[in-house]
Order: sequence, then C-alpha cells, then structure tokens
Amino acid sequence: MWFIAGILGGLIAGIFMAIASQLGHWLGIVKSHLIVIDGTFALRMLKRDGGTAIIYALGTMIHLVTSIVFGVVYVTITRVAGFAPNLPVAIVVYVLILWLAMLAIALPIAGQGFMGDKIRRSVWLEQLVLHIIFGIGFWWALGLGII
Repeated sequence: MWFIAGILGGLIAGIFMAIASQLGHWLGIVKSHLIVIDGTFALRMLKRDGGTAIIYALGTMIHLVTSIVFGVVYVTITRVAGFAPNLPVAIVVYVLILWLAMLAIALPIAGQGFMGDKIRRSVWLEQLVLHIIFGIGFWWALGLGII
C-alpha cells in the first residue's frame, strides 16, 4: 500500500504543480513553464521538431512520470527510515531538495541555465512557489488516508 501511496501522492502533487504552472503561464506570471520546458527538452533529445500539442503531450507525460518517481522515492525513504510519510517537516525538507535539484541540475540540463537564468532571473522564485504547491499537494494526498 505504501508504494501505491507514493505513486498516487506524486501524481496528485504533480497535477497540482502542472495546473499552477499553466495558470501562472496564462496569467503572465510564470516564465519557467514546466510542461513546455520538459516537452521542448524531450524533442531536442529526440532530435525532432514539434508543435505546441506535441510539446504539451510530451511535457505532461514527463512531468507526471517524474512526479510519480519522486513520490515513490520519498515514501521508500520514509519506510526505510521509519517515520510517517505525511510528516510535514520531512515533506518540506524533501521538496526543498527537489527545488534545489531543479535549479542546479534539471534546468541547466534542459538548456535553461543555472537556476533558469536563461529564462529570467526570478525563475528561482517561480520554482520555489511551484515546489511549495507540489509539497502541499503531496502532503494533502498522503494525508487523505485512502492512499
């Protein structure tokens, strides 16, 4: 059951984060649109061109699969370490690590520069807000008791 909690918790949190990223993009607040970054990166790695629909399809798939993996990794850590997965401080620490990894590893690999500075200098703040939303969604999903 704990493994399914990681899958569903990561999926729900990833959906929250993707919706927030899309809404922020539509409102002109978020320039580091997660789905577009993931989809564009995938097409570049595949050496393919694609329109908006392909970028969104690939980006959504990559984002949600990544979110699920992060959910499973987290619940595995909590199981091995012997503490409750919905412990708020543990989720905060884990999401902080994910945020820092996004800025220092994922965005540079995706061609967006260290901390996303090729997009704009405030990407670190955009990503912090999106990761807080991920963390809240993850905490909420893990605390539902149905997963």
